[in-house]
Amino acid sequence: MEQQLWIWIMVGVSFAIYIGIAIWSHASSTKEFYVAGEGVSPLANGMATAADWMSAASFISMAGIISFAGYDGSVYLMGWTGGYVLLALLLAPYLRKFGKFTVPDFIGDRYYSNTARAVAVFCALIVSFTYIAGQMRGVGLVFSRYLTVDINTGVLIGMGIVLFYAVLGGMKGITYTQVAQYCVLIFAFLVPAIFISMIMTGMPIPQLGMGSKAADGIHLLEKLDGLHKELGFHQYTSGSKSKLDVFLITAALMLGTAGLPHVIVRFFTVKKVRDARKSAGWALLFIAILYTTAPAIAVFARTNLIQTVSNKSYETLPEWFSNWESTGLLKFTDKNQDGLVQYVADPKINELVIDKDIIVMANPEIANLPNWVIGLMAAGALAAALSTAAGLLLVISSSVSHDLLKKIVYPSISEKGELIAARIAALFAVILAGYFGINPPDFVAATVALAFGLAAASFFPAIVMGIFSKRMNKEGVISGMVVGISSMLFYMMKFKLGFFGGGSNEDWWFGVSPEGFGTLAMCANILVAIIVASQTQIPPKKVQLMIDEIRKP
Repeated sequence: MEQQLWIWIMVGVSFAIYIGIAIWSHASSTKEFYVAGEGVSPLANGMATAADWMSAASFISMAGIISFAGYDGSVYLMGWTGGYVLLALLLAPYLRKFGKFTVPDFIGDRYYSNTARAVAVFCALIVSFTYIAGQMRGVGLVFSRYLTVDINTGVLIGMGIVLFYAVLGGMKGITYTQVAQYCVLIFAFLVPAIFISMIMTGMPIPQLGMGSKAADGIHLLEKLDGLHKELGFHQYTSGSKSKLDVFLITAALMLGTAGLPHVIVRFFTVKKVRDARKSAGWALLFIAILYTTAPAIAVFARTNLIQTVSNKSYETLPEWFSNWESTGLLKFTDKNQDGLVQYVADPKINELVIDKDIIVMANPEIANLPNWVIGLMAAGALAAALSTAAGLLLVISSSVSHDLLKKIVYPSISEKGELIAARIAALFAVILAGYFGINPPDFVAATVALAFGLAAASFFPAIVMGIFSKRMNKEGVISGMVVGISSMLFYMMKFKLGFFGGGSNEDWWFGVSPEGFGTLAMCANILVAIIVASQTQIPPKKVQLMIDEIRKP
């Protein structure tokens, strides 16, 4: 069958499954809408958590970053997977024992303050909106390439699909939809990797194929280092970042992962406290399958790309090149008018500009794999983007309906009224996210990757100190969260967006990149919180007893 037909079949079947699950598992109460009735098994929750976590950034962008950055891209592997260790050990079981619906719910009750709750809601909305807008844009890009529609139409289709199963099913519908989406996305990620590993090295396990010899007898990584050297790029297996910056970026990604509200809320959906820890373990295993495969895909794709296009005649390039060129994510400019593609590190003579995000999706086409594999890749890319968008949508919805409306503005609202409010909030949230997906302002495009720093700077200290420090009070945590989120936003806007006088990389404070500054902002949060708490009243006795109860085995 033709490629386009396979794409329609794979995407159509997967969408039919998602919609069917949403109809089957529709939420009939606020408990089902917010935490799936607290009846999800650890295995299913681990799979859903993995899908919720492995967004378009993990499925599409991470291997692309590693493919172009080489060794420097390893910070994403270490940071994002390491965050789940923190979740399993420090947060998940205690938050589940606390028994609330959302992260702002925990912060509001633990710190006996609606002001603390409101600050947490603000932080949750900032983190979630920057994240979800990028997911919707990713959906638009995938639809644009695979379903031959324009990006804006792709965003609208994605909005409709997400809205249907998020609003109808709530967390219950999202959970079981994400189980299906994990199966789709991991299958779509592994199948091309196995195919290409076999073709290039004869090894069926991609993780081993990356370190094996190619058909010409040269080790693949050694071969890629040589290709990079010839084209003037930095050596693939060596880094260019400072050790301090690598450490801080990794820490920000780890702590941000452990503080992301749409990830934490997944651990409120299981039956028992023990199940929360088991869920984190299963999630880590399911995530590791993709994350250990990503470097192999990066190496395979980078090698194939260079060998396919570098110094080749533009007229003889394969069909995949023109397919991606039509999306605007691949651009060729024949500067010397010789008809050959000059792909080199020197920007003055380089003629090829490649968006990093196309590497994973274009990989099967570059390797000339069967059309059904390309169709599977389309379904997997959409599953990754839609699964995370749905989880973020629920965080935004619950923050507005439960934490603001129910807990602060209108405490006497009925359960039915709160459920209606949650669905209306989800509707407006997806419309706003879709708008940013269609018209992405600079601040959204630039800060999606920094949502982890925002989460690390705001939520992580508040949650950890709330569990392990009986002395931490409302004044301390509010001051800390405000300082943390404000300093991170300021640094991002100054060095990423050019506000407040802008500044180049040489002007970074202590040589720390915006991606790593979340760690420093988190330290500032903790320092301010401890100082303020030490000068103000200790928490009430009932709060201290509540903390003791949470921490009992």
